[in-house]
Amino acid sequence: MTTRRVFIASLLAASANPAAGWAAVGGPTYLAAAKCRDGSHMLAGLREDGSVAFTVPLPARGHAAAAHPERAEAVGFARRPGSYAMVVDCRDGTVLHRLSAPQDRQFNGHGTFSPDGALLYTCEQRVEDSEGFVGIWDTAASYSRIGEFRSHGVGPHDIRVMPDHQSLVIANGGIRTDRWDRAKLNIDVMRPSLVYVDVTGALLERRDLPGFYQNSIRHLAVRGDGLVGLAMQWEGEAGYAPPLLALHRRGAPPVLCEAPLQDELAMGGYAGSVAFSGDGSEIAITSPRGGRIHRFSDGGVFLGAVSRADVCGLAPHAGGYVASDGLGGMLLLRGGTLTALARADVAWDNHLVAIRA
Repeated sequence: MTTRRVFIASLLAASANPAAGWAAVGGPTYLAAAKCRDGSHMLAGLREDGSVAFTVPLPARGHAAAAHPERAEAVGFARRPGSYAMVVDCRDGTVLHRLSAPQDRQFNGHGTFSPDGALLYTCEQRVEDSEGFVGIWDTAASYSRIGEFRSHGVGPHDIRVMPDHQSLVIANGGIRTDRWDRAKLNIDVMRPSLVYVDVTGALLERRDLPGFYQNSIRHLAVRGDGLVGLAMQWEGEAGYAPPLLALHRRGAPPVLCEAPLQDELAMGGYAGSVAFSGDGSEIAITSPRGGRIHRFSDGGVFLGAVSRADVCGLAPHAGGYVASDGLGGMLLLRGGTLTALARADVAWDNHLVAIRA
């Protein structure tokens, strides 16, 4: 039985706990990094209507972020490969923790929390050869690093928890990069891979893309039934137009999603983000280079293209998708129609991250 003393103590602990929920910062639905007009950088929380719920400063250009599933905490990652990953209290911008990768590692732009928020997983690569690792951080113990495992590939860039909550999917881009200037060192022999591991890091499944070894797997989207979308970036011969989206279910070969040749060429060999629609019935990729969004059915059939300059961020929305661009626009994509939601005086960076999938 709960005593009066225990009850009062629990209330005091809750009121003193700085880890308030997302409602305390305006109930945002998404996180996005941005460059401000004065050249500074920030991380913003955005509501479903595209309005800004909060902003916190970042020390340099951000790439993506990870949102704690309960607490109003976010981890902002540097543009990859990067030197910072910082945990911020989204209520006031307080830097709660600065994460330091091992001396021979670099953060690689993305990370994700376990469903209960107890652990943070970070994509990392070894400086000398870009061999991939996943760092494990205990969020209840000041984000202390408690372990790591291999990503079973080179240059891991994105990582997601699978719906079973017992496994993770990793996008190994396959590219070795110079430690100083990000020069690509192994394009002729690169081997991207899609990897599934259990929560201990044990390899469950690895999939390559035969015939498309220079199609670097960069970003992931995961549907509730385990269907995975892969957004890719072509590193091969200029003017070639390979598919930039693939779908995968464990135990089956990847399904390449092809657009008509002229549409593929217009993407410039570059898919920036990928997301399933709010109802999960379709999937889309963006290309800031091509200034367009491509939509596909969940079976991989091309549904159409929508033009928008410098569009990159993409996430599920109740009405379809929400997209962001480098001109400060937040946009709703429903069917083949793109409409403005809101506009800010910033340049939104690469990604929109849903706080709750």
